[in-house]
Amino acid sequence: MLAIGPTQMKVTSAKLPLSSEQWHAVSASFLGWTLDAFDFFVLVFLVDVLAAQFHVPQSKIIGTTFATLAMRPVGALIFGLLADRYGRRAPLMANVVFFSIVELLCGFAPNYTVFLILRTIYGIGMGGEWGVGSSLAMESVPTKLRGTISGIVQSGYSCGYLLAAVAAKVVLPFWGWRAMFWVGGLPALLAFYIRFKVTESEAWKRQRMPEFRSIIRMAASNWTLLLFMVVMMALMNFLSHGTQDLYPHFLASTHGFSTSTVANIAILYNVGSLIGAILFGRLSERIGRRPSLVSATLVALCAIPLWAFGRSLRAIQVGAFLMQVGVQGAWGIIPAHLNELSPPAVRGLLPGFAYQLGVLIASPVNLIEYKLRDRFGYSWALAGFEIVNILVLATVVSLGPERSGTDFLSPPPSREA
Repeated sequence: MLAIGPTQMKVTSAKLPLSSEQWHAVSASFLGWTLDAFDFFVLVFLVDVLAAQFHVPQSKIIGTTFATLAMRPVGALIFGLLADRYGRRAPLMANVVFFSIVELLCGFAPNYTVFLILRTIYGIGMGGEWGVGSSLAMESVPTKLRGTISGIVQSGYSCGYLLAAVAAKVVLPFWGWRAMFWVGGLPALLAFYIRFKVTESEAWKRQRMPEFRSIIRMAASNWTLLLFMVVMMALMNFLSHGTQDLYPHFLASTHGFSTSTVANIAILYNVGSLIGAILFGRLSERIGRRPSLVSATLVALCAIPLWAFGRSLRAIQVGAFLMQVGVQGAWGIIPAHLNELSPPAVRGLLPGFAYQLGVLIASPVNLIEYKLRDRFGYSWALAGFEIVNILVLATVVSLGPERSGTDFLSPPPSREA
């Protein structure tokens, strides 16, 4: 399962002037997000299987994604506070072990109730990884490469989705649904890599807060910035989860594609995701974070006719590929953008907490789209929702702040904590 991530990263590293320490920090962040995303997206390929296994409607299984997404702010708060108080490494290790163990236990769930509880607890782990990992990576790399590295780190999400699609083709047919979750326990081994190879963030060492109360006060004093970030991240999560989570089910139920064909399409559009994240992350170094992010959303907007209404397999493949080039192109800018906007003393907490509060607001997206399907049909439910969301997102981003190129090692402005 780990082969795709490190291989891609090694190829990229040869082209980036990073030191060994910087490279290990980026690798840890990338792999953590890859494996976390894998553990989440395993579920989207098992909706029908789990509904039959637990004797519940498919809507109940889809509802477990809501529980996972809704608990992510809790994880972001807990692990974000720990990251700003005690550093990035130890909380990241604890987080990886936590979500890996819970994912492993999901494979032993005897009934729907236990499975729902475990997926809810898993949301805490998933919510904590991104904020800690992204701050570690963004603080560790040169300013001029932050956009490119941002795209690489965020592409871990697409790699996780891609690996889940591969597992649906390889693991599920031969070993069953439980093995899909058991494989998700392997990421715990990443904690050993972080322990022995990753060094602590120098930016955190210089700007650390002495106590939790100071961290909370600093975050509270930036409430207007937090509010903007939460709104933006809610729209971003409506974009990503609204185009990804139900799409395999849409392909199977609307077009009658087999599990293997759906997995092939998912693999294809996740390749598009990887390309988009790195392409637009790099573009943001040249033209800025906001213009690049808006440009990526316009790519997604233009892909909707083929993505939602394509009549042939080839048309759907092209639409799905371009959609995720745009969606993850926008997301590739987010790690750099949120970390640059955040005050240094709360960089472990604020980006991840804003991100996950946005997830909380967007967590009903699958249920909303599933309900809209009953009234407007599956194609228009997905397309109509995303057309409106993309237009609002582009407007919000255009009107928001930008601080690209911020020096993370410089002393913060003098102010009360």
